[in-house]
Formats: sequence, structure tokens, C-alpha cells
Amino acid sequence: MTRPPFEVADVIRTAGSRFRERASLTWPQAKVLDAIARCRTAALGGHRDQCSNCGHQAISYNSCRNRHCPKCQTNARDQWLAKRQQELLPVGYYHLVFSVPHALAPLMWQNKRQLFALLFEASADTLLEVAADPRHLGAQAGLLSILHTWGQTLQPHPHIHCVVPGGGLSPDHTRWISSPSNFFLPIKVLSRVFRGKFVAGLRRAFRNHLLVFFGQCLPLNNEKAFAAFLRSLFQQDWVVYAKPPFGGPEHVLHYLARYTHRVAISNHRLLSVSDSKVAFRWKDYAHGSKQRTMTLSPEEFLRRFLQHILPKGFPRIRYFGWLANRTRKQLLPLCRRLLHQSPPATDASSSKQPATWPCPLCHGPMHVIERLTAAQILCAETRPAGAYDTS
Repeated sequence: MTRPPFEVADVIRTAGSRFRERASLTWPQAKVLDAIARCRTAALGGHRDQCSNCGHQAISYNSCRNRHCPKCQTNARDQWLAKRQQELLPVGYYHLVFSVPHALAPLMWQNKRQLFALLFEASADTLLEVAADPRHLGAQAGLLSILHTWGQTLQPHPHIHCVVPGGGLSPDHTRWISSPSNFFLPIKVLSRVFRGKFVAGLRRAFRNHLLVFFGQCLPLNNEKAFAAFLRSLFQQDWVVYAKPPFGGPEHVLHYLARYTHRVAISNHRLLSVSDSKVAFRWKDYAHGSKQRTMTLSPEEFLRRFLQHILPKGFPRIRYFGWLANRTRKQLLPLCRRLLHQSPPATDASSSKQPATWPCPLCHGPMHVIERLTAAQILCAETRPAGAYDTS
């Protein structure tokens, strides 16, 4: 993929100081701004690389490795996908999306850790409960869930992407129960159960004084007002969307790469960055996914971007059912045996090999020959214009 002409880092360098003066930033938000602005620059140090074939040398700058940085997700994503490849089963896979009403967004943003966790739990419990119902699948399902908090215009839009194998373990774990080839679970049932579980979770959190209320949500800090708010949520249809099933497990990893380790906006969507405006592409899903352009002030762009900083240590990918971390080691091999699938081949030697990347001149293998501090890079007499990152 070609390098994008504009980056989120350019917006921060252009208007970051002005934005900091006007906005009241939390420490995590300020940390993200600093990390993205310094990512793959001399400020973070780097390494000198040399081609084994032609001897060409170049200096590569280090990545910030912040999970909200648009430039630092590729390596993490590739490593994660390599692990998931060992877990694929020879069955169809389904992609479901669980969304909450827009009216919940302000409260969720004031209680990110509590209510994002509830979004994970309510959606997963819904899938596991409906799948276990003998009237539907009658099996123990396994799934992975991915949290996204943004819409195409960077406004709050919390939703969960779930990827589920088409079937599950029988209650006695003696056989694999397959779902129909073009159907997993009834969407209307999932929607109603999801709504009930999420609202029940909200009610428990309020009763146990786990929620905070300020600003526009302050009126909800009253038992009667909160009960009325919950009733209004029950009057709405909650959106659960099921996409067409994958063609097979060989398509799953490519598909997952589009959803895992994503940030609110990629650099490739940026069209222009100046001192007065930022323009970017977005898909208008309400009108046939038509490509449109949105223009914002740099300050408004950064404000929207920083809304999606997750709480420290909060995992955006979680596993449930027989894929849960506590049961995967025992139940995943059982699923393979029941599906007559051979254990995945592992190549332990490949992980011990030093990482290489192609030389820009002869495409031979480049490798690190020297680690450099920021001071050493800044004092270097020459600095390659196109330094690239491999850390």
C-alpha cells in the first residue's frame, strides 16, 4: 500500500498546540497526541539497517506502538492474525454487529469502562444464550468480539463486531452441531434478548452506584428519571445486523483484518490538511455507502478523534464460549476432533529467525546492524528522506 499524502500526525503538528490551549485534555488523550506526533520520527530513536545483498544502509525510525496510532497497527494486527489462523475450524463463519441506540452514547462516554464492558457482556451472553436454546441451535457457541466506538464521521457510535463459527458443541460435548449453511440465529430474537440484557445491566449498575452523571446526563442521576430513561430504551428497536456468511474459513482472516486493530480513522482517508481545515472521505451507509467528503476544523477533527481513546488497559478484543481464554485450550482441540480436523502445523523455527524486510534498491533482505538513540540520529550528518519503520 502506498504511503498516504496526509496523516493524523500532520493535523496534530499543525493545530495540536492551539487545540491543547482551548481543550481540557485528560492525561491519556495528551499522551496519545504526543505519541502520534512523534511516531516514526527521530524523536523516538531508531536503528541503522543494512541490505545483505548490496550493502545499502538506511536509518529507520521507531514506532510509538500506541494502540490508537494509525501507523502502528499493522505489525500488531499481523501477529494477532497469525495466532488466529491456528484456531480456524473447517466450518462457515458468521459476522454479527450489535449496536445500541444513539440516546445511550452520552451516558456511555461518561462511563466508558463500565458500559463498554457491559456492551461486550450483553452481546456475548445474548449469542451464547440463544445459540444454546434447543429451539434454535441447541449448542455451545464460541465467538470473538471486537469493540468499535466510532462512526464514519468520527461521531460516537459504539458497536460490537462478533465473528462466530457456524455451529457449536452439543451440551454433553460429544458432537459438533452445525448451523444451516445460510443462517445462524434469528435476528429479531437476538435483538430483543440483547436489549433486555443491556437494560438489565444498566439497572444493576445504577442500583449499585457504579455510574457517574454530569453535564447533559446529570438529570439521570435520579431514580425516577433513570427508570423513565430505561423505559424509553425499551420502546426502541435495537439493531443487530447479520452479514452474509463467509465463503469458508480461508476468507475469515482476510475479513478480520478489516476490523481488528483499527483506529477511529486511517491516514488513507485523509484528503487534505491545512491550518484551517481537515478534509476526509466517509461512507454514507444511509444512502447506499456513497463516498462523501467531510471538512472540519483541525480542532474539531482532533476533538472527535480523541473521543475514541479507550480506558487504559481496556481490551478491545475479547473471546467467549468455548473460545474464551479459560476454556480454549481444552475445547478447541475437542472441536477439531469432532470435525475430523488435523491439528494445525506449527513452525517453531520461523519465530526464531530475525525479522527482515526488502531493500528499497535490490529487494534483498535488510536487517538491523545498530540501534540508535534520538540524539545519535539528530547528530547524523545525513538522514535518508524516506526512512521507514520496521520495529
